[in-house]
Amino acid sequence: MKILYAIQGTGNGHLARATEIVPILKSMAQTDVLVSGTQADLNVPFQVDYKLSGMSFIIGKSGGVDLIKTALKLPLSQLIKDIRKLPVEKYDLVINDFEPVSAWACWLRGKDCVGLSHQNAVLHPSAPKPNFNDIVGKLILKYYAPVTYKYGFNFKPSFPNIFPPVIRGDIRNAESTQKPHYTVYLPAYSDQQILDVLSSIPDIEWQVFSKHSHTIYSAENVHFQPVSLEKFTKSFLSCTGLLCTAGFEGPAEAIYLGKKLCVIPMKKQYEQYCNAAFLKSMGIRVLDRFSTSAKVLEEWTKSEDVLHVRYPDMTTQILENIVNKHCRESIFSFA
Repeated sequence: MKILYAIQGTGNGHLARATEIVPILKSMAQTDVLVSGTQADLNVPFQVDYKLSGMSFIIGKSGGVDLIKTALKLPLSQLIKDIRKLPVEKYDLVINDFEPVSAWACWLRGKDCVGLSHQNAVLHPSAPKPNFNDIVGKLILKYYAPVTYKYGFNFKPSFPNIFPPVIRGDIRNAESTQKPHYTVYLPAYSDQQILDVLSSIPDIEWQVFSKHSHTIYSAENVHFQPVSLEKFTKSFLSCTGLLCTAGFEGPAEAIYLGKKLCVIPMKKQYEQYCNAAFLKSMGIRVLDRFSTSAKVLEEWTKSEDVLHVRYPDMTTQILENIVNKHCRESIFSFA
């Protein structure tokens, strides 16, 4: 049996989750990995068989997606070529984590594509939504990577085929401590914008993982370094709290460890506003904007409120059930 596991490479969360999923799939069957997108910062510990440009949302420095750069850098002709050339027909099963090339290649050839992503959970009609209607955002979530079957991960697995978050082994099996620093990941803001706000809270040590810096440096009480999964994990495991975008994997890991958590949804990212609405309903601090948030952030650092949920490790069970359900032969005959 051959499996194609296709991963969205625009953000780091999909690839971080893949570090857990890929080894399990490879233990079940011959598995090839496809990554499309150009905005991730992580080096993955597995072989990538197809590295494609895909459709990436370009993150700006003003709090959200830069739509002009996104449009200008969209490699439309290459995208069409990749969709036509990708040999999805040679695989018994295609599992898709919000990845457009394999999704549309399957659609073009009438082949089933199994979606396993956080986005599928966000689309569920009963999942919390922001108090505004974003038609374009909804269309992107629905048609960016269309799939035949939908499975999802979310902060509360309250609906059929919606599962708890995949917590990395580096987090699940590690010892968590509480040192006085706070870990920060806000890739849609420039270093200067981050410094302007965080330096006004001088009693806190801020360890910032920057998408825009290639060097390590400090300014006042704010310490910047390039994004590194290993170094981020070390800082995160020992921090008091996490200040980050309203993504999925990072906040889920903070909740799993019982860390203080404050999120800021990225502008023009409907999915992040949905995540923010969900997290807010769970009692997590959500900020609408960063530039005027120093006072609120200082109050957050002084609060004692945390949410602690020990999500069960269901990744192997989830993948076994999906593979068994969507392939005629049991995975155990291929072990």
